[in-house]
Amino acid sequence: MKTSKTPLSLVLALALAMMLGPFSLDTYLPAFPAIGADLGAPASAVALTVSVYIFTLAASQLLGGALSDRHGRRTVLLAGLGIYAAASLGIAAARTLPVMIGGRALQALGGGWVLVSVPALVRDRVSGREAAKLFSLLGLIMVLAPGVAPSVGSALLEAGSWRWIFLALAGYAALLAPLTQRFIFRDLPRREPETGPVPSLGRRYLDVFAERAALPYIVWQTAVFSVLMIFVTNASAIYQGHFRQDERMFSLLFAANVAAMVVFNLANRALLARYPSRAILRAATLVLGAGMLWLVTAALARWPLAAFVPGMMLTLGSMGAISPNNQACYLEHFPRNGGTAAALLGATQFSVAGAMSAFSTRLPETLTAVVLAMAVCAAVAVGVMIFSDE
Repeated sequence: MKTSKTPLSLVLALALAMMLGPFSLDTYLPAFPAIGADLGAPASAVALTVSVYIFTLAASQLLGGALSDRHGRRTVLLAGLGIYAAASLGIAAARTLPVMIGGRALQALGGGWVLVSVPALVRDRVSGREAAKLFSLLGLIMVLAPGVAPSVGSALLEAGSWRWIFLALAGYAALLAPLTQRFIFRDLPRREPETGPVPSLGRRYLDVFAERAALPYIVWQTAVFSVLMIFVTNASAIYQGHFRQDERMFSLLFAANVAAMVVFNLANRALLARYPSRAILRAATLVLGAGMLWLVTAALARWPLAAFVPGMMLTLGSMGAISPNNQACYLEHFPRNGGTAAALLGATQFSVAGAMSAFSTRLPETLTAVVLAMAVCAAVAVGVMIFSDE
C-alpha cells in the first residue's frame, strides 16, 4: 500500500543516498593537480577518471536495477554502499594512476547500484503527484549538491591531502548504511516476492521496452540531460573563453544557472498542488525550447553577455521542473519493475549525454557551435513532447 505523506526523515535519507553521485564526481575536482603530482600523471590523464566513472555508472545501473527487482532494494543498495566504500579506501591507498582508475570503476559500480535504487524506492512508496513532489524535492537537493561538493573537497585538501577526500567518501558511504536501514527500510511497504521462473536480465529489459507508452520519456529525459551536459562541458569556454570573464565572474554566472533551477524546482512543487505532472512537464519543455531559441539568436547575432545570460538561465532553469515530472510520469508505468525501468532511464541518459558531451569537445571552438549542439538536443525533447501520444 502506498503512503500519501512522505516523512521528512525519509526524504533526507533518500537525498543523502542520491548525493553520493554528485559528491563522487565533484568533490575531488580541486585535487586534480595534487593527484597528478603525487601519482606522476598529467592533469589530462587524471581527468580520465571522470569519464571512467560516468560510463561505468551508466552500465552498473542496468545490472543494479534488475537485481533490485529480483532480490530487493535493501540488498542491492547496501551491497552498493559496501562496494563503494571499499573502492574509495582502495583509491585512497593508490600509488599509481591505473590503480586509481580501476578503483574509480569499482566505485562507480557501487555508486550506480545506490543511485538506481532511489527512484525505485520512490516508486515503491508513492505514485502520481506525490511521486512528482518527492522527485522534485530530491531534485532540489541534487541541484545544490554539486555546488557544495568542490568546496568540501577544497577544505579536505587544505586540511590534509587528496587521499583524505576518498577516505571521507568511504566514511560517507559507511554512514549511509545504518541511516538507510533506520529511515528508508524500516517501514518500507513490503513488496510481494516474485514467483515462478527467474526472468533473465534481458527478459526484464524486454518487459520494460514492451511498455511503449513509457519509452518517449526515456528519449525526453536523455535529450534534456544532454543539453545540460554539453553546457557543463563547455561552460568555461563559453564564459571565460568567448565572453572573457575571470574566474570569479565564471563562478557567479554558473551559480546563476543553479539558482534558476532552484526557482523552477520550487515553482514546480507549488504547481503540483493544482496541475498534473504531465501538464507541467509539457509547459517546462516549452520553456526549454523558448530559452534555446533565445540562445541561438544570441549566438548568431553576437549579443553581449548581459543579453545571453537570461536565455541560458531560462534554458537550464527549466530542467528543475522537467526532470522530476518526467521521472514520475515514466515510473508510473512500472508498478512492479521499477528498478529495471529506473536503471534503463538512468543508464541511457548518462551514457548518451556523456557521449554528446564528449562529441561537443570535437566541435569548432565557437559559441555558435556549442549552442547549436545544445539546440539539437532541445529540439529532440520538444519533438517528443509534440508527438507523444499520452
